Amino acid sequence: MKGLKLIKFISATAAVLFGFAVAAPAQTPGLAVLDGLMKGEWTLTERGSRDPGKKICIGNPELLLQVEHGNASCTRYVIENGPKKIRVSYKCGAAGHGVTEIKKESSTLVQIYSQGFRNNAPFSITLEGRRTGSC
Repeated sequence: MKGLKLIKFISATAAVLFGFAVAAPAQTPGLAVLDGLMKGEWTLTERGSRDPGKKICIGNPELLLQVEHGNASCTRYVIENGPKKIRVSYKCGAAGHGVTEIKKESSTLVQIYSQGFRNNAPFSITLEGRRTGSC
């Protein structure tokens, strides 16, 4: 029993000396760019296109990270996470994978660049996302 108490004491002392807690869970960073976006109806327009764009209802702004894969269940790896720009790599199993970069101009305007593979076909898109109302 004394050995166990000694190990706990040494672990606690090391935590204090080196500034970390032995049992503390790892913190996952928030996605700053997405956290500041307003929820609601957004229109995604391909840059340089005369097409009126695609309207989507965003309750969860993380959907913008995988616009070509919609609601597919994907795993993500955050490459860059700043206050105005985020870059994420994601994999959606057999549905494909991609890399998306979002630059936030305001809480209602973003620039999205995404490329990858969807259903074994390559894609590369540049979109402007603008909040256009409620949904």
